[in-house]
Amino acid sequence: MLLIADIATALVALIHVYILVLEMFLWTRPAGRRAFGLTREFAEQTKVLAANQGLYNGFLAAGLVYGLVLGPAGYAMRMFFLACVLVAGVYGAATASRKILFVQALPAAVALALLLWA
Repeated sequence: MLLIADIATALVALIHVYILVLEMFLWTRPAGRRAFGLTREFAEQTKVLAANQGLYNGFLAAGLVYGLVLGPAGYAMRMFFLACVLVAGVYGAATASRKILFVQALPAAVALALLLWA
């Protein structure tokens, strides 16, 4: 069961690396604008804010990866960062887009439940 929890945690980390790339490097490009439903003008005006968000998503991914690398000693770290992702996803769904609930919060909740169960 721990292996499944680790895989789920790694998938959450990969999702956040992908979000980092979208927000930091692709925000003003067609792929980034399409992913977030942005106009060219709005993307240009908000690219610095998006890069900042992307950096935070990178920190979430880094914390999850570090918790995985630590093995059993990283259990508390994985719990903490999965909880952070879950809270960020719920907040994002409530304030920005409901899609965030399914892209960010749900995978974190599943990984967190699996980790608790393991």
